[in-house]
Amino acid sequence: MRSGDLASEPIEAVEAEDIFTMTNLSPRMTGLPMSIWVSPRGNARHDVRVKVNMTHGRQMNINNAAVVAVRPSPRVVTGRLSSDDQRAVTEWITLNAQAVIDYWDDKLDTDELIERLKRLPQK
Repeated sequence: MRSGDLASEPIEAVEAEDIFTMTNLSPRMTGLPMSIWVSPRGNARHDVRVKVNMTHGRQMNINNAAVVAVRPSPRVVTGRLSSDDQRAVTEWITLNAQAVIDYWDDKLDTDELIERLKRLPQK
């Protein structure tokens, strides 16, 4: 990573400015076993990403989050996810990529994003 890349900064430094623009999505909304956050681009210097709580459940602790890039294909940028969690997050991102990207690009409001999101099918 380049030293100027936001991914190299502590998550607290990155989130301090952008935390209020993030949309929290609970497991009930996504079908994932954990909460995630999506946001518009704002002042980010990186491409579209989602933040994934590394602990299962409804809790939302931004300091316990993995960062997952959406493009060109989902991949963990920082933090750790089990292989099962990474598979599920990749499946959810793939299912919802266009809505997440449109939200990132400020083409959707939060309510429009939520209307467009699809839950993972129950297995």
